[in-house]
Amino acid sequence: MRRRHMAEQKRDYYEVLGLSKGAGEEELKKAYRKLAKKYHPDVNPGDKDAEAKFKEINEAYGILSDPEKKARYDQFGFAGVDPSYGGGGGGFGFDMGDIDLGDIFGSFFGGGFGGGFGGGGRRNGPQKGETLRVDLTLTFDEAAFGCTKEIDLNRTEVCEECKGSGCAPGTTAETCPDCRGTGQVRIQRGAGGFAFSTTTTCSKCRGTGRLIHSPCKKCSGTGNERRKKRISVTIPAGINEGQAVSLRGQGNAGTNGGPSGDLLVRVKVKPHPQFKRDGITVLYEHPISFYQAAMGAELEIPTIDGKVKYDIPAGTQTGTTFRLRGKGIPDLNSRGQRRGDQYVTVKIQVPTSLSAEQKEALNAFGAAMGEKVPEGGFKGFFEKKKKKK
Repeated sequence: MRRRHMAEQKRDYYEVLGLSKGAGEEELKKAYRKLAKKYHPDVNPGDKDAEAKFKEINEAYGILSDPEKKARYDQFGFAGVDPSYGGGGGGFGFDMGDIDLGDIFGSFFGGGFGGGFGGGGRRNGPQKGETLRVDLTLTFDEAAFGCTKEIDLNRTEVCEECKGSGCAPGTTAETCPDCRGTGQVRIQRGAGGFAFSTTTTCSKCRGTGRLIHSPCKKCSGTGNERRKKRISVTIPAGINEGQAVSLRGQGNAGTNGGPSGDLLVRVKVKPHPQFKRDGITVLYEHPISFYQAAMGAELEIPTIDGKVKYDIPAGTQTGTTFRLRGKGIPDLNSRGQRRGDQYVTVKIQVPTSLSAEQKEALNAFGAAMGEKVPEGGFKGFFEKKKKKK
């Protein structure tokens, strides 16, 4: 009676997984993964209730995932899978079979669960090489109109001696006997009354799947060697500070037959002594005299294409801005077919030193404009100053 009472305290396996009787294989897997993730001891450290539920979930799935045991349980209940029900000796147990908890928890945590499930990705497959990054300084004009530059860099390339195999000429690598070339091994473990398997990186070949007994002397068995390389880089017109040019396949060599990485050339632009840049717009300040501002004038304006003539009207005020269409930076996104504009702001320059004749002329102008001018003009003003002393 005691054995029957203990068995009757167990919850129905379908109930444990939150499923109805007769659930299919996919339903079982989905329910199990969800609950195993929720109640796993690594997620609930020190929680005895969670640990008990985790064991109960694994026990239920261990039975229902086995077609033969599931069929017996569906027909006879616990009596079909628990020898203690029929009076037979021995305790209850179950076998997790081919269930790999590393695969289950890897689907949630990307190849490892709490350090105990799974162990590193496969390294024996083709892997793309590392991307290299370099900085390139350009002048204002080089960035505006584009150019071709040569870059010297150190990068890894496929070893010329072994052609990337890592083996000395005339020799080949041995397939790792422990992992059979997969780079991973499966370890059987048991805890809490159930057994499971985990996958980890093979320690014998360190995840490569190969054993090199006679490494290439030139590359020390790596399959790659470092070389100096000069690369020609075409800089497109309109590139700006901080933007980069990507050269596919010009980075470090890949491994195990993988493609080479890329080269990213990040641009820095030197400041221009006259121009400033705002996207594809060029900004420029042009000095003019008071006479030019008052009377109007034909100005020679510097642009990135050279000097152009521009007429300003009489009465132009300092700070006035005018636009030169199409004299800006080529638009990188339009492959140079469209260009920005140049905005020119005029600034009136006040002379800091005047001759006596110029001052007399300026006094005369001031008087004509109704300004308060000293008696006698410049001379009268100068004589008054002398008398005061």
